[in-house]
Amino acid sequence: MTKLSTPSQRGSRTPRAAVAISLALLSSSVSAFQPPSIHKHVISTTHTPSTFPQQQSATSSSSLHMNIPTPTTSGGATPEEIKSAADKEAPPSSFYELQRASVRAAQNAIGDGYRLLEVEFPPLPANVLEMDDVSAYDVAKANVNLALDFAKSFASTGSQVAIMLPDESECNIMLEDLKVGDKPYPGVTLTSLRRSEEGDTRVFKPENLLIGLMGRGSGGTVKPIEGTNMYIVIVASAQELPDVEELYDQIKDTKEGEEQPVIVFYNLKLDVLRGDLGAPAFPGKDFQDRFLSRVKPVYYLRTRQYSRSTNKPPFILNFQGCIFRSYPGHYQTLLDTGTGRYRKVVGNNIRPALGEFKEQLVDCLREEGAIPTKEEEGSLFGFLRTGYKVTTWWEEEREDASMDWRT
Repeated sequence: MTKLSTPSQRGSRTPRAAVAISLALLSSSVSAFQPPSIHKHVISTTHTPSTFPQQQSATSSSSLHMNIPTPTTSGGATPEEIKSAADKEAPPSSFYELQRASVRAAQNAIGDGYRLLEVEFPPLPANVLEMDDVSAYDVAKANVNLALDFAKSFASTGSQVAIMLPDESECNIMLEDLKVGDKPYPGVTLTSLRRSEEGDTRVFKPENLLIGLMGRGSGGTVKPIEGTNMYIVIVASAQELPDVEELYDQIKDTKEGEEQPVIVFYNLKLDVLRGDLGAPAFPGKDFQDRFLSRVKPVYYLRTRQYSRSTNKPPFILNFQGCIFRSYPGHYQTLLDTGTGRYRKVVGNNIRPALGEFKEQLVDCLREEGAIPTKEEEGSLFGFLRTGYKVTTWWEEEREDASMDWRT
């Protein structure tokens, strides 16, 4: 679990990080969502229109399309037109544009009947995340602010939204630091997954400690909130994800005529948390099959950077790209061109494993002539680069797992 320090404990820290974070949220460059410290070394991947005609539209920053209305159901667009537009959607050029796109993607998925949604993107520009004085709490606070904006978009249409931190202590620290009450906006509640009984004012609750050590349920401290249409879960660790499943089990069976509430996994880095499953004191791997595999990524932006040695200058080539998806569009493998923009390499209806994603970027660079072809490199050298296994256990086909998390 991410432990949050108190505001007084953070008071001695330099304000440089806080200033940088404030400026970051006003960033308008698409490079805000790319890894830092690589642009001066990144190879050029410029093609003529005749070379990659299907990729040219994805090269442009999304700011070029700001005056083109996005097709919507309410605007009379067909499902095919909506999906076609989403397939071509470019990564956001600002956090404002990101918020609008993520809300739209979530609304599309809810309209299609999905109730377990994932929204994942870097909460701060990568150069800010790499600063020495940016703490886990700074990242958590940025996620809370982003989640509040996300929640307001749904609350403005009449929905009741609850933003849920893992426990009451973390929630209280956040409320104190943000200087807001537990209802910061109409229709929005900032609360926690585990909540004490009304009137229980104890600071230390030994039964919660025992429950946490045993790792078997919340002991009845996870309860749904009456009248809530959407739960947004933030800052939860792998050990706390079973609490989300417990909440889901309580709300999935609705009365006739009522809509099932939605749970949004907001910037939880589920791919990282899946790696903890099966370890001592963590949920078992069956948790992925039983629950996490049912979570639909509706807005997904994950950047990755790589290095590769070559037999000609500059001998080490740095390259980077991202997997991007805005529901109902497919998963786009995008290559950074070194100019602050991305080029679409390929679209995937099935979410590529990270090893497959890297190979898609490498294949594009081979076509560029930036790195040797497989024939020039040799099968043995190629095997030594990739290894025998290029997928993690949860990326493999598993008999009891849903495909929702990959489609």
